[in-house]
Amino acid sequence: MLKYILLDKRFLLGLLIVNLIGTIYGYYWYRSQLSITPDIFLVFVPDSPTASLFFTIFLLLFLFNRNTPYIEALAIITLFKYGIWAVAMNLFTLYVDGSLSWQGYMLMASHGGMAIQGLLYAPFYAIKVRHIMFGALWTLHNDVIDYVFDMMPMYSSVTMYMEEIGYFTFWLSILSIFIAYKLTIKPKNSLS
Repeated sequence: MLKYILLDKRFLLGLLIVNLIGTIYGYYWYRSQLSITPDIFLVFVPDSPTASLFFTIFLLLFLFNRNTPYIEALAIITLFKYGIWAVAMNLFTLYVDGSLSWQGYMLMASHGGMAIQGLLYAPFYAIKVRHIMFGALWTLHNDVIDYVFDMMPMYSSVTMYMEEIGYFTFWLSILSIFIAYKLTIKPKNSLS
């Protein structure tokens, strides 16, 4: 039943539209940070909208029965990573501040959905080990840009914990890469 829904063209089109709108809003949300970001880092600063952009590209091509394994690897790894990261950071903000705005709860719901949707489409990706390695390199490089060059997303109330957040983010990246491998490569290897 789930496979039928995930492959339904109307569902795919709706998911494409939702992700496209979310991607555009995500870049808009980053506008103030992007305005002060050096050009060399621009592609790496808006983490979540770039992750949803990868998935939007996947959905568009998937509607036409085409696979793009490098984009698919980037989508599954970064959607899970930044989806979980945003939920965790908003929960941490709630813990530190004692309250969270309605936007924080909205971000948790939308980013939780991001993490789930990337995993749900894992059986349809045409990913090989080289694609996972490319996605891993991108993701770990992004961590360096964020936490070595101080380009991480701005969460003012938890800024004093950036070293701990950077450490958490690194291991979340490793987990995301591992999950992508287990869901896309491992099932293929067990069939041969």
